[in-house]
Amino acid sequence: MRFNSTLVSLPAIASMRHLLGVALITGTLLACSGCRLPALCCAKPGPSLPADFGGVTSVDNSAMLGIDEFFADPNLTQLIVEGIDRNQELRIRNQEIRIAANEIRARSGAYLPFVSAGLLGGFDKSSRYTPLGAAEDQLTFPVAGSFPDPLTNTRVEADLSWKIDIWREFRNARDAARQRYAKAIEARNYLITQIVAETAENYYRLPALDKRLEFLNQTIEIQKQSLDVAIAQKEAGTGDELAVQRFLAEVRKNESERSIVRQEIIETENRINFLVGRYPQPVERTPWDVVGLGARVLNVGIPAELLQNRRDIRAAEREIAAAGLDVLVARAHFYPSLDIRAGIGFEAFDPEFLFNPAAMIGGAAGELVAPVINRRAIQAEYLNANAEQLKAIYEYQQTVLNAFIEVVNRLNEVENYRQSVAIKQEQVAALEQSVDAAGYLWQFVEGEYIDVLFSQRDLLEARIALLEDKQQQLSATVQAYQALGGGFLLDSSGTPLPELFRGPLSYPSQELIFLPEEDEAPREEEALPEVEPLPMSGPISSRRTFDPEFSLD
Repeated sequence: MRFNSTLVSLPAIASMRHLLGVALITGTLLACSGCRLPALCCAKPGPSLPADFGGVTSVDNSAMLGIDEFFADPNLTQLIVEGIDRNQELRIRNQEIRIAANEIRARSGAYLPFVSAGLLGGFDKSSRYTPLGAAEDQLTFPVAGSFPDPLTNTRVEADLSWKIDIWREFRNARDAARQRYAKAIEARNYLITQIVAETAENYYRLPALDKRLEFLNQTIEIQKQSLDVAIAQKEAGTGDELAVQRFLAEVRKNESERSIVRQEIIETENRINFLVGRYPQPVERTPWDVVGLGARVLNVGIPAELLQNRRDIRAAEREIAAAGLDVLVARAHFYPSLDIRAGIGFEAFDPEFLFNPAAMIGGAAGELVAPVINRRAIQAEYLNANAEQLKAIYEYQQTVLNAFIEVVNRLNEVENYRQSVAIKQEQVAALEQSVDAAGYLWQFVEGEYIDVLFSQRDLLEARIALLEDKQQQLSATVQAYQALGGGFLLDSSGTPLPELFRGPLSYPSQELIFLPEEDEAPREEEALPEVEPLPMSGPISSRRTFDPEFSLD
């Protein structure tokens, strides 16, 4: 259409000018609001994940074993199952998951229109000695004549307000809430592995304390026999009071130690009861001589599997995704926002005429607003979102590094304590023979009582040291299992422990995607295919995020 055409009417030309004016204003707002975005900082790369654990790798991974197979102890498995069902801290974490799920519901409704309905009624009386009152007194109504005095009013209306999500601000906020929901689940699951490990450590401490109590009782009985011999030798004139008092003091010392061990047993049982979520009661356990966890061979897999098996790493990964989306939310504040408001209803001074077509009221308006001057607040918000994103990346790198070091430390601890246990077993065997030899010589007045006393003391100390090393080996094995990511599965069939108290979980699948560049148009919402989480062998990029399929049903 040419503006110099004789067929173009003046109203059409005015309409075209109006549209051009709107387009010009819109373009100006976009140019003024979108220019000169603050520069973002990029994360410094972290250390690359090694290919092995200090030269140790394996095809299998013990983290994939269920607790019933790894521990092979029905009593311990039952305690863990009860703990998962009753533990108060887990119940608190479940409520945090509910809060995160409700946040998704809130964010999911933010980009939809808000519609409200209302009913209004009232009256108004103006003074007839005012210009307004005098004018109203002259008004008439076609059907009913004059308006009543006082003037009543009844209105029924529905209002709509809608902030159009042009730049995906609300949808990105919704996606960030989804990621934090998944993070809450992973954090709860990591707590499960910690509870499993702590329950197992305390459980194995109990039979060790029982065995220590048994050794003390045996030593006390032997020392009482030696005390009787010392008393008999004194009465026969072949001994003295010093030997009697030394043996008596040793008996009393071990009796005192026995009371302390009994207290430790009570406290350990009650720690397990606390983890299980029940009041104090005896804990049924396997005897020390039957505990076979020390012979368990740990299969460590490869370090890259930590990224999938460690729930704290997965939680940190989700936080990176959420923080990246928060940056997009903050960036949208620099661009113009379009608000639409509309309303429709009926209004009349008499309810009799309320739903008459002539009583209909309505209106609509649109508002395009952009920040132009003094944008310091949104700039600070944008830079803070970037700082939070970098913080999440560094925390992820720190979590991965800590997980790797934990595995290496625990593997070396298991091996070193295994060697220490083997050496101490030989020491105990030698001391047992020395106790027999010293006792035999002393009874036939060919040895000194001090040799008997010291040999008995050395044997008890060696037995206790052997117990402690063996217990430390078991504790290191449990911690290595947890460091690898174990303690989340109930059995080898892959049943997650959370199903025992929450029902089947639908974990959001996720796909790696890249954030759009600054000059790209906003992407449309699209459904992502269901894929398995991608294993990652190095630090996450600062421009990488995750967008899972999600359902609250």
